[in-house]
Amino acid sequence: MRVAVVGKGGSGKTTTSAVIARTLARRGLRVVALDCDTNPNLGISLGLGDEETERLAAMRDELDAGDAEHAPSWDELIDRFGSDGPDGVRLAVVSRIQNPEPG
Repeated sequence: MRVAVVGKGGSGKTTTSAVIARTLARRGLRVVALDCDTNPNLGISLGLGDEETERLAAMRDELDAGDAEHAPSWDELIDRFGSDGPDGVRLAVVSRIQNPEPG
């Protein structure tokens, strides 16, 4: 299952995403949350804290600036650029996924 939360600024997308992610994870599902926002705060809403959320955002900025190498696969992206949050939610802060693998 894939779930995307979209809407205008200030409509509660981050809060809604965090509630959905943690609820599904608590039910035993494997959950990977991707924060694609230009001002990424999903890590804070998931309970990762300010420092870890900033660290993930900084890694994304390094990739965007060309100072780090992109991951060649989905699994490596999550392993290298993700962080484990409460309830087993895995979070990555991304700007885009190039050449996504089907499935």
